[in-house]
Amino acid sequence: MDTFVIQGGQRLQGKTRINGSKNAALPLTAAALLTDGPVTLRDVPDLADLKNMYRLLAELGCMRLTEPPAAEKGVLKLHTQNTTNSHARYEIVKTMRASICTLGPLVAKRGYAKVSMPGGCAIGDRPVDLHLRGLAALGAEITLTAGDITAKSPKGGLRGATIFLGGAFGSTVLGTANVMSAATLAKGVTIIESAACEPEIVDLANMLNAMGAKIKGQGSPRLIIEGVKELSGIDHTVIPDRIEAGTFLLAAAITNGDIVIDNCPMDGLLAVVDKLAAMGIHIQPVSSAPGIPPAVDPMRASVRVTCDRTIRPVEVTTQPHPGFPTDIQAQLMAVLTLADGNSVVTERIFPDRFMHVAELSRMGAKLYRQGATVIVSGVKKLIGAPVMASDLRASACLVLAGLAAEGTTHVHRVYHLDRGYEKMEDRLNALGAKIERVDDKDLPGSAQGGEG
Repeated sequence: MDTFVIQGGQRLQGKTRINGSKNAALPLTAAALLTDGPVTLRDVPDLADLKNMYRLLAELGCMRLTEPPAAEKGVLKLHTQNTTNSHARYEIVKTMRASICTLGPLVAKRGYAKVSMPGGCAIGDRPVDLHLRGLAALGAEITLTAGDITAKSPKGGLRGATIFLGGAFGSTVLGTANVMSAATLAKGVTIIESAACEPEIVDLANMLNAMGAKIKGQGSPRLIIEGVKELSGIDHTVIPDRIEAGTFLLAAAITNGDIVIDNCPMDGLLAVVDKLAAMGIHIQPVSSAPGIPPAVDPMRASVRVTCDRTIRPVEVTTQPHPGFPTDIQAQLMAVLTLADGNSVVTERIFPDRFMHVAELSRMGAKLYRQGATVIVSGVKKLIGAPVMASDLRASACLVLAGLAAEGTTHVHRVYHLDRGYEKMEDRLNALGAKIERVDDKDLPGSAQGGEG
């Protein structure tokens, strides 16, 4: 396994670009199962989760076409060529929870799906009961056998229905994607109440509509889908990754940096921008190049990020979109460890999503957890230390802390980062960071090598 060795104290300066969204690209690729036509996706990030999705789609007969030339970086071409296998095996599903996104498209298009039940993870259990309830409302017969979810459509296909998808912690993003995708090919009208409002769902709905679907209300809690007989192929550009954008905004803040971020989805980050402004972090629109006015599209803006010398404390509660995203909670907490005063962070989506708290404490942060709330008492400085990444966003949090810490920080198990950030160390180094990716066995004191 690899480790990041970070020499802290470097101020970030320069320009970077936000890649296409991982959380949008995963259900978009699964939607290729809904059509017999070719699907081209542009600005697809090069991530471990997506590579696993390509493996799964290939097993399901949806092939990744010829590797694109260098001039077409980020272009993905998919085409379903064989429909005989509809089993998403555990060996692949266990590597990537978003494999569940294939369930709705498979049962809608082929009438049958068998998908291994995804398990929990380091941020807490995320059950799929809402996915199954929604598909059952469309008429699918759902059974669970030997860890596999089996869904069969009734004779004549799925039927439109009115479905409530609210759960204990709000709406379900992947559940909305699954049910909405399946409903595009169901007979009649489907109404999804308490649908997820996230930009990734809007992107999926927009692509499905361009393929011939009839979806209204995307971005609101009520989706209305009129079923159609078939969907066509598509050429679609993935929206920018708002979580990656938020991470880079906070990287600038924690290093008192001055960076320009292109392709930044400001319209998907309004709750984040509001909190950053309260902390003394300034985000201003700029031109992507001299003589070119600032971008009109608020989902693809160019912005300059600067920070006051003193970071102010805030209170923040994670909520479903358009509230503050749970996927940026850990990164925000890293910045708040250096704020001038006490901050309060409450997690309402995944109450156990605090694996980073103990690791930040190893670096000198003062954090006090009570249930789903953490009190962050700001300190003057963080001290570099060996820390362990436990999940994707906790990994990003520890990298940000390492950028600001005095001395050297070792962030172990950065394979988590590779699931959601393309070449993160290279991009941060281009802004002035000092990060080296090192094989664990080459670290001093390693049992496999070095001085140990």
